[in-house]
Amino acid sequence: MPQQSEDTYRGIPYFISLEEAIEICYDNPISAEIEKVSIDDAHGRILAEDLKSLVNDPPFDNSSMDGFALRHEDSKNPPNTLEICGTIQAAADSGSVVVKPGQAARIMTGAPIPEGADSILMIEKCDVEGSVVTLNEEAKPHFIRKKGENLSLGKVSLTKGTYLRPARVGLCATMGYPEIPVFRKLKVAIISTGDELKSPGEKLEFGELYESNSYGLAGLVSWLGHEPVRMNSVSDTIESLRQALDEAAENCDLILTSGGVSMGDWDLVRKIMEEEGDLKFWRVKIRPGSPPLFGHWKNVPIFGLPGNPVSSHVVFRMLVAPFIRKSMHTQEPKELELTVTLQDKVKVVDKFLTLRRVTVHNTENGLVAMQPRHQGSGNLESLASGDALTLLGEGDSGEIGSECKVLILG
Repeated sequence: MPQQSEDTYRGIPYFISLEEAIEICYDNPISAEIEKVSIDDAHGRILAEDLKSLVNDPPFDNSSMDGFALRHEDSKNPPNTLEICGTIQAAADSGSVVVKPGQAARIMTGAPIPEGADSILMIEKCDVEGSVVTLNEEAKPHFIRKKGENLSLGKVSLTKGTYLRPARVGLCATMGYPEIPVFRKLKVAIISTGDELKSPGEKLEFGELYESNSYGLAGLVSWLGHEPVRMNSVSDTIESLRQALDEAAENCDLILTSGGVSMGDWDLVRKIMEEEGDLKFWRVKIRPGSPPLFGHWKNVPIFGLPGNPVSSHVVFRMLVAPFIRKSMHTQEPKELELTVTLQDKVKVVDKFLTLRRVTVHNTENGLVAMQPRHQGSGNLESLASGDALTLLGEGDSGEIGSECKVLILG
């Protein structure tokens, strides 16, 4: 448990560490609902229950090669010539074929091992002439797949919270499941605030700019496997903001706002949450992205993200994504954390977690990171062209040649 901050703002935790902020979020999870989906629709979903295999896999001892099934004893000191006593195809019953000393049965990949056989020799190592086969190598006992060696009937093979990547969906099929219990996708409302915002394609007047945060945040929500609901940008009035929040709370499971969370007179998200919402914390010791807030609006969790584009993306990855994963009882999908050597000096903010945008390269001396772009929190291009975020904390210098942990951006 992280050390609790002694700083408060109007009775709530204020300017707290990222770890403390995450713990507060974890104490207020969304209650995840369960649904069953067709296995065709299970890719990228989160498993809601442990899955026990409905079968043994393989269901019987079978051959992993096309070749001949025989007694290992009869293959020693090759070459050896054996009588062909039958043929066994995949999905065929091998009961009518019995391999006796001096005999071998032609067998296909996946076909059941006949009685009497304990080894396989692949067809490439055999010469067939009429009703006899000559073995040119010693047979291989390990070319037999044993019953249940992959999956055992009734044994848990995938656990609750598993992120269903393609191989795992394939495993669900192997276990015999046509439908999969998964957590229902969250509907995540995304609301950008500010009179100056216009949609891409509209004509810009002086002082206006194109709204981008909702599009980037929607992509991050989709990356986590959930459903983004991009709402219209909200003008700088309490009434319009309240109306948008009420609509979001009625229709969605989680609310994300961008902008309006700092100290200014027009930072209305902070103001309305102080006066009418249930605010849990405000401001976190990370750079960029320090002004976020978290709480509830009409009992629906809400994150107030900064308006600067880089800050909103960073706060989502560092705070919102862990909260969503926790609510879904999973640790996936998430970014890869690696250690690199800094090739440029990175400015560290004392007592903050410093999250600079860097590019990462693999060299003969290992992974190195460079900081080629201006690091302003309004410079979204620096994030778009970057590979990773630095994780520079207490005791890290950011000096050239020093090691640094980074979060690889997917």
